[in-house]
Amino acid sequence: MYSINNYKLLIGLLLFSVFIRGQENFTTYAEPRLSLNYNLSKMYSHNWTVANRSTIYESSELEFNALQFDIGHFSNFKIGGNQSLSLGILFRYSELFERESINEFRITEQYNIISRSHIVRYGHRFRAEQRITSLLTIHRFRYRFTLDLPLEGQNLDVGESYFIGNAETLLNVGKDLKPIYEQRFTANFGWLLSSKTKLQFGLEYRLLNFTETILHRTLLLSSLNFSL
Repeated sequence: MYSINNYKLLIGLLLFSVFIRGQENFTTYAEPRLSLNYNLSKMYSHNWTVANRSTIYESSELEFNALQFDIGHFSNFKIGGNQSLSLGILFRYSELFERESINEFRITEQYNIISRSHIVRYGHRFRAEQRITSLLTIHRFRYRFTLDLPLEGQNLDVGESYFIGNAETLLNVGKDLKPIYEQRFTANFGWLLSSKTKLQFGLEYRLLNFTETILHRTLLLSSLNFSL
């Protein structure tokens, strides 16, 4: 059953989206995602994702404009009960949708550590990325703090909901490129549809280049996650 706490969180998200819509330099995107996870052993697993991003609001006008299509893969290695190392690659196809856009190949190195207190689980994720295009290579460094918890009891059971919130700081650097800082805040609601399937919806707010001319971005997120 959809609990009252879910409604309170959803109302909070809606109020937040109304507030940021009033900011200058504001754009909203929709980003649906499909994810497949499978374990090869207790210590080694794979993750595949496909995602699409489209503009739905820009310059005070509603519009729909497809921007990019992503295909990504992560190999994950557990190095302890609560720690893991991962290596990822991503292909971002943008030229298919806009001639002035450039395709991107991305390599990601990741370290993740998880802890738990009662029903809340905390995560710290550190990433280094190399974003490679035909024009330049951007090195991006990221730290993300995450918490998640079930919304209907002490444990997450099939048919019940959960919440995931995170805050992430990013730094982009490159040759002949002035450092660019970015801050992201994300809230997701999810439902455990079966023991191997999750459905999530959420909102992400991004502050780009906040030490210079600030750009405001929001992403309407949706994802369907399968585990084998």
